[in-house]
Amino acid sequence: MIPEPIRADPNPGFMRALLHALYDLAWIVAAILGLPWLLWRSLRDKGFGRMVLERAGFGLAPIPRGQAPTRILVHGVSVGEVKGASPLVRALLEHESEFDVVISTTTNTGMEVARQIFPKLKVVRFPADISALVRRFLRCVQADCIVLLELEIWPNFLREAGRAGIPVAVVNGRITTRSYSQYRFFRQTMPQFNRISLYCVQRDQYAARFRALQVEASRVVVTGNIKADGLEVGSVDPGPELRRLLGPANDQKVVVFGSTHEPEERLALEAWAGSGRSYRLVLVPRHPNRANELMRSLSAEFGPLQRMTSLRAGETEPNPDLPVLIDTIGELEAIYALADLVFVGGSLLEHGGQNMLEPAAQGRPVIFGPHIDNFRDEAGLLLAAGACQQIKGAGELQASIEGLIKNEALRAEMSRAGLGAVEAQKGATAQTLAALRERCLAR
Repeated sequence: MIPEPIRADPNPGFMRALLHALYDLAWIVAAILGLPWLLWRSLRDKGFGRMVLERAGFGLAPIPRGQAPTRILVHGVSVGEVKGASPLVRALLEHESEFDVVISTTTNTGMEVARQIFPKLKVVRFPADISALVRRFLRCVQADCIVLLELEIWPNFLREAGRAGIPVAVVNGRITTRSYSQYRFFRQTMPQFNRISLYCVQRDQYAARFRALQVEASRVVVTGNIKADGLEVGSVDPGPELRRLLGPANDQKVVVFGSTHEPEERLALEAWAGSGRSYRLVLVPRHPNRANELMRSLSAEFGPLQRMTSLRAGETEPNPDLPVLIDTIGELEAIYALADLVFVGGSLLEHGGQNMLEPAAQGRPVIFGPHIDNFRDEAGLLLAAGACQQIKGAGELQASIEGLIKNEALRAEMSRAGLGAVEAQKGATAQTLAALRERCLAR
């Protein structure tokens, strides 16, 4: 039997109300105590100041309804989730007479990428989790259903959505071992999982974890990973400009370090210098706003670097013998197309990794480090297929790169394996949309 969408508060009573009031108070006290720092940071970084104001509701006005009878709010916290949501959003837009879609995200980079991917859709900032701000946000958005990517859970947001009669679904759901332990610890004081109508999860292990958190089994459906549906299998065309600016000279190979975090850029340059600077090195930080700092610190240690915006503006001429730092957003997929080898960042430190399926979908051999908790399934898929190498730490980075650069046959084998592994994962979007229609949208 298919359960009804949850449209009311399943945790009523004075004590629960008191918990939420204390939670609101904690937000307000933190904002007041942190005000000097917020002002200082906002003066230094206008983007940060804009994010703070928008999360507090400034600039948000009621969004007019279109002709479609059902409005769906799709929320992804940052770039990865926004890009991951794209197959589902496009599937919803194919039924424009039924569905009107609004996108929400939290970070500045998420906002920018969302507007690039969905230029015709309304993109709004997700609110800080204070009850009054959430209520105003929900009144302005006027959603009939809310879709959260992966596991973006905020207690007041879920409570206010339920009180407004708006069913909430988690899609592409996953829950890491660390998050699962934390949620088990707090589930008695701030229950949240019973406020969600539907969980569309990536695999059976995640389904079992949600059920162990007292989610009704009938509300959990294994639908697969929709991110695979958003990946075009086969190399994309980077275009003549990127080829000119980032392409190799003569027999050089191109090694791209994608979605890197501190200190992975420095580790990349150490490996490049240790290899005799023999390949074309392209660095793509996960957060481009670090570019000024990186240019200063890395050039002082390793010599001149080139910067993408300077190359594009014609301020400097492309030099294949110098590393390039990418300080733009939304070009990683096209840059991967130029690579002979890709290292996926966030994996040499305890960050949890980044999406290694993106380069594999283009047939690029992939290297990543030991810390891939956030993408363990994707890493396992590529490891099982023989499409990647996982190193134990930074000490193995140079040898791994050198070995693959010298072994063209192995790179070709890894390329074929990656393409096949990604292609085999497709189909999750159709299952997810079917579950949403049946569990949240039919009524």
